[in-house]
Amino acid sequence: MDAELWEKCVSFHGHSCGGLMTGFKAAEYAAQLLGLKFSDDEETVCISENDACGVDAIQVVLGCTVGKGNLLFHLTGKQAYTFYERESGRGLRLLLRPRPDWVKKGESLEYMRCREPRELFEVMEPRIPLPEMARLFGNMRCAVCGEEAAGVFMSFENGQPVCRDCRRPYRRLDI
Repeated sequence: MDAELWEKCVSFHGHSCGGLMTGFKAAEYAAQLLGLKFSDDEETVCISENDACGVDAIQVVLGCTVGKGNLLFHLTGKQAYTFYERESGRGLRLLLRPRPDWVKKGESLEYMRCREPRELFEVMEPRIPLPEMARLFGNMRCAVCGEEAAGVFMSFENGQPVCRDCRRPYRRLDI
């Protein structure tokens, strides 16, 4: 385990915890298995199935961020991460194995720190295909609130662009 990199993760996240270690070990394992390096752009992609502490470690270790478009969320509540190396298209899904019953809640950080990633994660084929690279979209002004939003997120009501916040859902069929 790279202690210096771990300390960068702790500094970024704000504290040391088992959840952060989960993401740290997942990122290091994915890097080892797929030959990943820190991603300056979208070379590495992570699709996280949770929005918990571990995501912060993935950002620090692999350079996956929401702003660059290479950190995406498919929220299932599972401690699972899909990683892709974009150039080759190779990918994998890492699913955290259940913690043994003898490991108490406050002991998970130390338990995980002392384990090899292969002991912690089940390696699987990706369930979600490699997403396309991030695209740029022009903005449109909402006819209701007047705020601008990316055109791809707008709906049209009575021929006018309407943002997601102002869109009136069609409930007639929900009876």
